[in-house]
Amino acid sequence: PGLSYTIVSEAGASVYSASKLAKKEFPGLDVSERGAVSIARRIQDPLAELVKIEPRAVGVGQYQHDLPPKHLDEKLAEVVESVVNYVGVDLNTASAQLLSYVAGIKTTVAENIVQSKVPRLGPKTLEQCVGFLRINNGDNPLDATPIHPESYDLTYRLLGQIGSGVDEIGRSSIRSKIAGMDVEEIAAQLDAGVPTLKDIVDCLARPGRDPREDLPVPVFRTDVLGIEDLKPGMELTGTVRNVVDFGAFVDIGIKNDGLVHVSEMSHTRVRHPMDLVSVGDVVKVYVLSVEMERGRVALSMKTRL
Repeated sequence: PGLSYTIVSEAGASVYSASKLAKKEFPGLDVSERGAVSIARRIQDPLAELVKIEPRAVGVGQYQHDLPPKHLDEKLAEVVESVVNYVGVDLNTASAQLLSYVAGIKTTVAENIVQSKVPRLGPKTLEQCVGFLRINNGDNPLDATPIHPESYDLTYRLLGQIGSGVDEIGRSSIRSKIAGMDVEEIAAQLDAGVPTLKDIVDCLARPGRDPREDLPVPVFRTDVLGIEDLKPGMELTGTVRNVVDFGAFVDIGIKNDGLVHVSEMSHTRVRHPMDLVSVGDVVKVYVLSVEMERGRVALSMKTRL
């Protein structure tokens, strides 16, 4: 009772396991063992692990090979950098690959940080990157939040205003105090900007919050572990893994993703699949047909009448 499991995508694991980085990280393991470690670490910290793999090897879309490689790499790097800076990086566990995506930190500086040596990290660079770095279980609880050190003084004043201390960050006691707080009024009292204060309030309520906590968890059927267990008409819950012009591929808990053709997405006409679904969406689907020999599963999102 209460036991749950998750399905982890192994896309790109073989590419990583044969890379120079994998050999450097695990010189004593063979290729299959490195791949297994990579897949396991995706559960612990997916972002930190996936940045070690060339984005195109993860399967980013139907037309990735039609784009100029340089242009594709630039755009994918921009997306990864945006995500890394949004989520934040644990300074004590991050790899050089992950740190290199943090604003202001170049590859050489990232490697120096991992080696506990930080030459070339000047005041200006520190000011730019420190807001994206986290130190968990450190001397100052604020170091584990997205709050920039420049705003620490304002944070202390806010905590004093509501009668709390930094040791209460993230607890229900502080959440109840700021729940009904008039941020604009407090901002005027503290001579602070409203947007900045709103960010601080959110960070105090949910420090180090993992964005995945807000995502719905797909519920796979325990009687469906492989394609041989599927039968036409079965109702399943899955996660959208890829969206293409002709439909969407959905992870239903077996080795191969099932395809929902655009004609099976709605009872009304769909201009493009992305008008209805996006990668990561949890959807209810029905099995239309199963091709055992080719490993293909046809699904439908149309509500059964």
